[in-house]
Amino acid sequence: MKKYLAEMVGTMVLVLMGCGVAVSLGCDPVNNIPAVVGTALAFGLAVVAMAYTIGGISGCHINPAITLGCFLTKRISAKDCALYMIFQVIGAFIGSAILYLLTTNSGLEGTGANDLQEGVSVVGGLLAEIFFTCVFVLVVLGATAKTNGATNNFAGLAIGLSLVLVHLVCIRYTGTSVNPARSIAPAVFNCGTALTNLWIFIVGPFVGAILAAIIWKIVEPKEEK
Repeated sequence: MKKYLAEMVGTMVLVLMGCGVAVSLGCDPVNNIPAVVGTALAFGLAVVAMAYTIGGISGCHINPAITLGCFLTKRISAKDCALYMIFQVIGAFIGSAILYLLTTNSGLEGTGANDLQEGVSVVGGLLAEIFFTCVFVLVVLGATAKTNGATNNFAGLAIGLSLVLVHLVCIRYTGTSVNPARSIAPAVFNCGTALTNLWIFIVGPFVGAILAAIIWKIVEPKEEK
């Protein structure tokens, strides 16, 4: 159970800190660019912090898309894949509940839910989530691969920085999910169009993860005998 609980705690921290900063700074990709940068850094730093906290316990997926990518590249079993995802969503709900409690008692609104941004179509948002999740999961698979030299020594840093980069680009389109658990819980608390459009932030990241797994299987170095 330790690895499942680690995933729950890690995802809780990611949602609480990342979405918490988005709410606290008033993240607006059109009218508040400094808040966009702050939010991107918050998500990346949360991943780095958790990678070096629980990475040795569970691998620190804290993202169902990453878990799916690891399953498709035969790094984890089907059982672990399912239970990781369940505990990640539970952790996300805990993080969102804490944030909701804080915001409703502090004069702030929202829980940092993902939604289509101004002028972005459903197709545009879906494509953004597919492409940027693909890039992010591909970085995770490459940085943690045992066949890819010594890159896994710095995997936590590489993954965190890549998430910052993905957020800087993608926030303008969808607020950046690339993580179904991170989107499900805040949308439930926010309701409205965030809940209506939630499917985009589940389907998009999972499709992106599948593409990343395919790409990695093609380019993965062969293990030395």
